[in-house]
Amino acid sequence: MKLYVDIFIAFFRSGMLGFGGGPSSIPLVHKEVVKTYKWMDDEQFSNVLALGNTLPGPINTKMAGYIGYRVGGISGLFVALIALILPTVILMLFLLSSFNQFKDHQSVQGMTHAIVPIVGVMMGLLTWGFLKKAKSWLGWTNCNLLLVASFITIVILQIHPGVVIGILLIGAMVLPIKDNSRSEGL
Repeated sequence: MKLYVDIFIAFFRSGMLGFGGGPSSIPLVHKEVVKTYKWMDDEQFSNVLALGNTLPGPINTKMAGYIGYRVGGISGLFVALIALILPTVILMLFLLSSFNQFKDHQSVQGMTHAIVPIVGVMMGLLTWGFLKKAKSWLGWTNCNLLLVASFITIVILQIHPGVVIGILLIGAMVLPIKDNSRSEGL
């Protein structure tokens, strides 16, 4: 029973505090799943994130469903999804009923604009953590080449990130893995 309470708390917190949707919730889910409850390590979490990005639909619900299932089976899946969705439903019912009255108020507009840099910092910290982990797997040279190539294909060529991730997954299955951590002085 304690496991299901923990699953509920983990995804309720990330659902409650994840202002702005899935991308802003990912660092919160990471904190709960990897740091607080230690249900996964960084590598496992990044694999779930990568796979979730390739599938259609909201990333946060896909991750909650999978992680809940992995940790607590079918019951864990339902507990995680309910915990994640419940704050949104409650807040939408509460806030939308009063938001139209205050949407033009300066403090409400200021609050919504102030959240953007905070989410940016949270995403930046998560990205930096993934880059450090990738460096230990690939080495700095390969990591930086992959980073630049991904940036070019996603931002400049405007190829969907799911396509890029899919190509990288196929490449990872086809190409042999070599240990670069010793060759670059790590």
